[in-house]
Amino acid sequence: MNAQLPPNEQTPLDLVEARKRSVVDVDAVRQYLYGNKDQWEMHDEIVRIMSTDPVFAKDQWPNMKRTERYKNVLRMIHRVHELQDAHKWTTAQFRKAIGLLDETHPFTLHLIAFEPVFRAQASPELLREYGDLIANAGIIGCYLQTELAHGSNLTSLETTATYIPETKEFEIHSPTFTASKWWIGGAGKFATHGVVQAQLILRNGKNMGPHLFFVQLRSLEDHRVLPGIQLGDIGIKALGAWSTTDNGYARFDHVRIPAKHMLSKFAQVSDDGEYVQPPHAKISYGGMLYIRSSMITTAGWTAAKAATIAIRYAHVRRQGNKGKDGLEKQIITYPSVYIRLLPILSRAYTFLLLGRSLERAFSDMSTRLASGDTSLLAEMHATTSGLKTLVSTITVQDLETARRSLGGHGFSEAAGIGRIYATYLPNATFEGDNYILDFQVVRAAVKAFKAYTSNIKVSEVSQLSPFTMFLRHHDQSNKAGPQANLDSWHNPHTAVHLLELRALSAVRDYAMHEHGLDSHSDANVSMAQRVAKAVTEAFVAAQVEKFISGDVPSQLPGQEAHVVVDLLLLYLLTTLENALVELFSFNIFPSSTSLLLNGAQEDGDRARTLRIALQQQYAKLLPESIGLTDAFGFSDWELDSALGVYDGKVYEALWERAQREPLNQTEVPDGYEEYIKPVLLRGQRLASRGAKL
Repeated sequence: MNAQLPPNEQTPLDLVEARKRSVVDVDAVRQYLYGNKDQWEMHDEIVRIMSTDPVFAKDQWPNMKRTERYKNVLRMIHRVHELQDAHKWTTAQFRKAIGLLDETHPFTLHLIAFEPVFRAQASPELLREYGDLIANAGIIGCYLQTELAHGSNLTSLETTATYIPETKEFEIHSPTFTASKWWIGGAGKFATHGVVQAQLILRNGKNMGPHLFFVQLRSLEDHRVLPGIQLGDIGIKALGAWSTTDNGYARFDHVRIPAKHMLSKFAQVSDDGEYVQPPHAKISYGGMLYIRSSMITTAGWTAAKAATIAIRYAHVRRQGNKGKDGLEKQIITYPSVYIRLLPILSRAYTFLLLGRSLERAFSDMSTRLASGDTSLLAEMHATTSGLKTLVSTITVQDLETARRSLGGHGFSEAAGIGRIYATYLPNATFEGDNYILDFQVVRAAVKAFKAYTSNIKVSEVSQLSPFTMFLRHHDQSNKAGPQANLDSWHNPHTAVHLLELRALSAVRDYAMHEHGLDSHSDANVSMAQRVAKAVTEAFVAAQVEKFISGDVPSQLPGQEAHVVVDLLLLYLLTTLENALVELFSFNIFPSSTSLLLNGAQEDGDRARTLRIALQQQYAKLLPESIGLTDAFGFSDWELDSALGVYDGKVYEALWERAQREPLNQTEVPDGYEEYIKPVLLRGQRLASRGAKL
């Protein structure tokens, strides 16, 4: 490389060289991440169409007022429907296109909340009447659960649906100010209908708990709000994010709906007001579970964008000491950079594969629910609660870590990661605050622990669910400090074994002490967090081991399979490193041992040997990092980042964006005559007086 080249000419060469060093067949890995070749080609074709359509141009978004951006996102939603007609897109292709809109938009809530819940729980009669309208956006829906004073705690929601047997209607009512539905995406201005969570009140005044009701909100003639309903937008959100989604409020003043508009596939109220029990008390929670399950894949693609931007920029940004070639070092070569970025890359891959697996599990549960089989509901509730908490917490942290790795330019809107962070941030509180969801995991884990340990039989191990598989170690290690028998850090089962022992120890410790602690005490909350994290990380580790042993080698060529396996192993090892304190405190991880490391026997501190193994993984993966990020398949239009451009010309991209800044369209700023000039004149007068003195 020519040491005399200016930085703007060196950056594209750096990315070319980085791509040459990678042995990864980007096409093969990309097709694996998208499911198959057809899925990738579908994605690529839709991106090509949308990225060249001026309706989806992103260059002016940052400079628009909120009302302008909201109208623009409505324009984009309309355009996607036009493209569906023009290109005869399938439902899957349409969903792919609408999901590619970087601007958050209210139609998302129709697709991921309103429609799935309606289809899963509406009666056959209601489905026949409204199913096609919903599928074709003849009506547009939202999901009205959260209230001003309550969110995921459904049993405490205040909105009521009282049955009126004389007219065979339900009366939807907000009895208090705090019963107002709040945060409802699409309700503010967009949706025509909604599914409302409300307390079912029978004719005798008996409260049967939360149930779902189909309610029209606006006229289909002129979009005006219907009588008895008050709707509006709740206002600007934190960090300016989600400005193009009309998160709304809704209040109901004795609004009557036909009795058949209760979503009554499982629970019903007869004409004379008798209640028919559902097969499971919490079967209506399916909507939340669907949203939680889809959040894992979302986190994977979100982390993938951040990793792509940060790793590309780290390859072209040169800073610090000069190397033998006379150039400053690429910052990706500094351990302080790559030990932050490569784990993010590993988690992106892990979450994408995990999300795909979870979607299959949810589909299986939904099929069973449709026939009244609720056997998987509790397991799915615990699994999605744990994963939602773990994945959203980690991804929020990873996005900020990636942004900081960009240095000063990372604070620019043009970098892109700050915008991604702001948009993703509420995932930590969507569908339940993470701290509250921890207790859902703990309750399920402790219940399973007590059931299993009360009557241990070897044959019962096969009956353990994937989320509680860690309990199988209890009959081999039924004491306070089960120590692991390990052979190599490069064997994924080593990490799985340790993390499962940690989960077992944490659950057992919690079960032994839970009655002596108030559920709201600091100690119990802290313990619940640790238990939930331990149980969920053990579950994820076991899934990763399955990917390593089966999914990856069966679907990727040998060389690519080895690289992806190394990346997944990095996920396991970094998870272990973060768990060292608990591994030592539960005496699972002896302070010294002899361990096989890369074919050689290593004696000494096992934490040291773990970190040596991590260094080896970093060394193997660093040359592959560009290939692994290219495999995500993001176009420059999708990333919308000056620092993540495919060709590496980051400085030109930053310069070009600065030229589009509205402040730069005039030489003298608006306000000079009124404000700047008087200040200057005042200062000059004062200085002149001082000089005379």
